[in-house]
Amino acid sequence: MGLQRLKTITMELKEIQNLIKFVAKSGASEVNLEMGDIKITIKTDKGEAASPMAVVPQTAPVTMAPVPVAPAPIAVAPPVENIETVAAPVAEAAGNTVKSPIIGTFYRKPSPDKPNFVEVGDRVNEGDTLCVIEAMKLFNEIEAETSGTIVKVLVEDSTPVEFDQPLFVIDPA
Repeated sequence: MGLQRLKTITMELKEIQNLIKFVAKSGASEVNLEMGDIKITIKTDKGEAASPMAVVPQTAPVTMAPVPVAPAPIAVAPPVENIETVAAPVAEAAGNTVKSPIIGTFYRKPSPDKPNFVEVGDRVNEGDTLCVIEAMKLFNEIEAETSGTIVKVLVEDSTPVEFDQPLFVIDPA
């Protein structure tokens, strides 16, 4: 029964991650959700880029060893200074900005022994993979939303990124 409970929590974590993305895009300031013995509160600050401010999963007492329910990065809001310092260079660069849809670790390569997905000056088409972001041991491919030329890479390889953080600038011309 303990293993089945662990699988249920893992599935719910994926659902929580999708819920955070949905709430952030919807513009809601707070969402409370209860599913059985799981309680989740997601708060966003509409003054910023609707980034998740808090996720508080709670489980009913269980007799087995404690299992982490949510990764720490989801519960942390980015400091206001970081948002301003990242946003300033993006405003100077002309083009469409590709932003991180999730919190995780940014990688420019599919694996350490492979070349970068894209370089500055490369022509990309809508749907081309630009990078991957690792979140909870899952590698999520981030694709170009528009066709164009890579003008700027805004994040260093193998560094943490926040939700809605600018990653690339693409010139659609």
